Amino acid sequence: MSTLAPTLQCFFTERLAQQRQASQHTIAAYRDTFRLLFTFTQQKTGRAPSSLRLEDIDAPLVGAFLDHLEADRHNSVRTRNARLAAVHSLFRFAAFRHPEHAALIQRVLAIPQKRGERDLVAFLERTEIDALLAAPDRDRWVGRRDHALLLTAVQTGLRVSEITSLTCQDVELGRGAHVRCRGKGRKERVTPLTDQTVAVLRTWLAESQGQSTDPLFPGPKGTPLTRAAVGVIVAKYAVNASAHCPSLTHKKVSPHVLRHTCAMQLLQAGVDASIIALWLGHESAQTTQIYLHADLTIKQRALARTAPPDTAPGRYHASDALLAFLERL
Repeated sequence: MSTLAPTLQCFFTERLAQQRQASQHTIAAYRDTFRLLFTFTQQKTGRAPSSLRLEDIDAPLVGAFLDHLEADRHNSVRTRNARLAAVHSLFRFAAFRHPEHAALIQRVLAIPQKRGERDLVAFLERTEIDALLAAPDRDRWVGRRDHALLLTAVQTGLRVSEITSLTCQDVELGRGAHVRCRGKGRKERVTPLTDQTVAVLRTWLAESQGQSTDPLFPGPKGTPLTRAAVGVIVAKYAVNASAHCPSLTHKKVSPHVLRHTCAMQLLQAGVDASIIALWLGHESAQTTQIYLHADLTIKQRALARTAPPDTAPGRYHASDALLAFLERL
């Protein structure tokens, strides 16, 4: 019987790299999934990964692997589903190469995604944004770079992978100032810049004096920052900013929270959800609905327009300062 190795190699080189032209992030995520799966399978069967056959990866084993991710590795439901999506992709590819295993493949493909709880998206309020942007020490080179990075992230809503891949030539600071990036699905998009961001980036570019293809936000050695490095930067300044803005103490601030913050600012400014979807590079406007659920002010305005018959519309407002404090708790 043939081993799984040739099919897996073709899956990465033909299906992902050539046919789908998957990004390096997608290939890395799939690679990590199968590394975990084959290590788990070896522990269960005693068979080395290079000796595994397709029939060794049956539905019960895949189900046990998914349970292992949640119970032992403490992965979230979202991560579990992402791993399952990678397995499904491999087995759909295997269906063309191994029709003799059609029944086994269909049983694996029948494993459903797991539904999990959906928390409201986390985002920063205006005072928290100001505190975060004020945290970097702009008397130092690193602080000026980090301030420019944080401001760009909050204003544009770029994904962390899009920020780290920006080069100096991707920024246009003249009339119609914008930043150009290639995002998810290899889709290129242009995001306009505010006057404040333009001024900060113009100063930063003049100081860094990078070539057109150099990273916009380089590390100490001039190479692009990694996604992990940006995460550390954001978390560090959130901790520093919490000294002046206590509400940040209770928030876990990440680069994706800054992306959510950009979306919420646009929504609260009255920008249509379909425009926000284009701004963020969402595949569908439906994805942007999560921000509608998170925006309490929109719900409060809707509540204020509704009232029982013969009752003036509006909400209760405490007339006493102490009662108003208790109402806000």
